[in-house]
Amino acid sequence: MGKRKILSEKDLKDTPLPSEGQILGVAKKILGAGNVLVLCADGKERVCRIPGKLRKRVWIRVGDAVLVELWGFQNDKRGDIVGRYTRAQKQWLIDNGYLPEWLG
Repeated sequence: MGKRKILSEKDLKDTPLPSEGQILGVAKKILGAGNVLVLCADGKERVCRIPGKLRKRVWIRVGDAVLVELWGFQNDKRGDIVGRYTRAQKQWLIDNGYLPEWLG
């Protein structure tokens, strides 16, 4: 097992935030075949896929905070996961009001 990376306060301020067409969410259930059920900050559940580029590098587990890019169509049902946040980054997002408390 590798060492756990400790993030300093400076690293937490560099946390990527959602831009236009993106939303924060929490992985609720792993569906298989690269799909994850995500509970998003707007209260909707979306089936999101993990693109192959991310699937090979990052493991997504239940309870992880993720950055979801919404599809141009089926915005309230589907999306792509474009990033995952660490526990420290997730807590920083909750403390600064980007992620609702009830999602944490």
